[in-house]
Amino acid sequence: MGIVDEDIGRVRDASDIVAVISQYTQLRRVGRRFQGLCPFHAEKSPSFSVNAEEGLYYCFGCSVRGDAITFVREKEHLDFVGAVEWLASKAGITLNYTDAGGGEDRRRKTKLQEAIAEAVDWYHDRLLTGADAGAARSYLRHRGFDGAMVRRFQVGWAPDDWDSLARALRLSNGDLTDSGLGFVNRRGRQQDAFRNRILFPVFDAQGTAVGFGGRVLPGGDGPKYKNSSESTVYAKSRLLYGLNWAKAGIVEADEVVVCEGYTDVIGFASAGLGRAVATCGTALTEEHVKLLRRFARRVVLAFDADAAGQNAAARFYEWEKAHDLDVAVADLPAGVDPGDLSQSDPQRLVEAVTGARPFLEFRVERALSAGDLGSVEGRARTAETALAMVREHPDPLVRDQYAVTVATRCRLELELVRTQLAKPPGAAAEGPRATMGKTPGRRGEVRDSPELEALKLSVHRHDEIVALLVPELFNDELCATTYDLLQACDSLHDVIDKGGPEVAEIVQRLSVEDSQAEPIDVAARLWEPYLERLMSESAGAMAAADPAHQIEIAREHTWLRLKLEDVRQSARQAGAIADLLAWVGDPLEDSS
Repeated sequence: MGIVDEDIGRVRDASDIVAVISQYTQLRRVGRRFQGLCPFHAEKSPSFSVNAEEGLYYCFGCSVRGDAITFVREKEHLDFVGAVEWLASKAGITLNYTDAGGGEDRRRKTKLQEAIAEAVDWYHDRLLTGADAGAARSYLRHRGFDGAMVRRFQVGWAPDDWDSLARALRLSNGDLTDSGLGFVNRRGRQQDAFRNRILFPVFDAQGTAVGFGGRVLPGGDGPKYKNSSESTVYAKSRLLYGLNWAKAGIVEADEVVVCEGYTDVIGFASAGLGRAVATCGTALTEEHVKLLRRFARRVVLAFDADAAGQNAAARFYEWEKAHDLDVAVADLPAGVDPGDLSQSDPQRLVEAVTGARPFLEFRVERALSAGDLGSVEGRARTAETALAMVREHPDPLVRDQYAVTVATRCRLELELVRTQLAKPPGAAAEGPRATMGKTPGRRGEVRDSPELEALKLSVHRHDEIVALLVPELFNDELCATTYDLLQACDSLHDVIDKGGPEVAEIVQRLSVEDSQAEPIDVAARLWEPYLERLMSESAGAMAAADPAHQIEIAREHTWLRLKLEDVRQSARQAGAIADLLAWVGDPLEDSS
């Protein structure tokens, strides 16, 4: 369901990626590539490179990568179909939609969003002018909301009535229900989803109205907060309240403040910190993190980090690693939410954010400050509490630094603390360590290696290098997978689509790098360790073989050693590699 694949291919082919990206940053040709300052992060020296022939880009500073569609999605904050439509309009291409109703689905979604936008205006006007909204206006004034703030955030009022909105908007039963604005009750009558509540309209990152969060007045019936129901247009795991207003400030500061409530976001804005967002009645998810990473690298948590730490520490560390984030915690006064603090002491709220500390540092410091350090037993208990938090971090260097802190504050021997830290409390210590750091570690191992250089040549000078290699030469699993896909696929885009995120990053990075290496030299560097491994295996096999087979294995071992010597000599590399390629097909015959 959606745009037909042929049209997507036409859009990719017709989209001049240099022209698209040049709308956001200046590019200049350097050899066969285009380079410029990265439009996704602040930098002084250009690290952003574009391969116009393949239609791919990669930044060596922040590792963003992709094609024209990816670029438009990130910069314009569109979904895939929206980005294709954006590019198609620029290229003058008329799109076709599948008969499953892709175009109709988008028209349907747009219609529902228009209904929600109409409801935003109706509820907002009701708050400003309705005689029945007096108590709501009084409550908002008490909370520090002035008229300008109410208008800026389009705060509304749902009257204490069953169907006021439904009668005003005159929507069909299907539109009322699918938009989340209401439902049809058991008597077959339309009924509003919200009543007797102050409403905070929720917008997506592009500023399109998608739903509401409603707060009951003090003493009112029902739960304190109520959110729009999940629907085609409202998915709380992917929405962040306030992002539509805050994204410019977030990009400028390269920092986003995440809090819990709608009034907290507005409180931060009133204190001069217009880069705050809030989840919509749910915990922070990886989808939220991916969305925020489009705008900033630093995330400051402005809610109860102790409670978050008990349930989400491993996730925070994993997100830091997987998405190259820095997670910090604002040191807010205990028991005071940001919305109230913005009224009583706005400067203290600002200081809580500017003085935010790394997530683990904040938690460990809280544990040490709350512990009884006046007795031997108290120091031991405090140390174990702090070390339980430290164990959760996947980086051994970070853990060791906190071990020093705990030992100093609790007046314990450092080696004893390190010994305790190394003892995993059951499976808890295995969780983060077992899942963290695999991708960065693997990338670190293959960086600037002969295998990576061979892949680079496979991208740019495929026919020259592939005739000198066999898949067995790739010892790194990721490189081996990438090499296999480069041989099997018709284009780099196919490799990217089929290979998963790790393969995609390597291929997109290599597509914008030039290689000055000679294929024969790179191939020789791969054959050398491969031959050394084979010789080691044959030596072991010879020791375990019976006398009749030892002579045969020894003959092969000698032939491998001679080829290894040839591979190490520039003048004899070509001939040796040709012999080895033939030998791979029938080792015993050729070695004899």
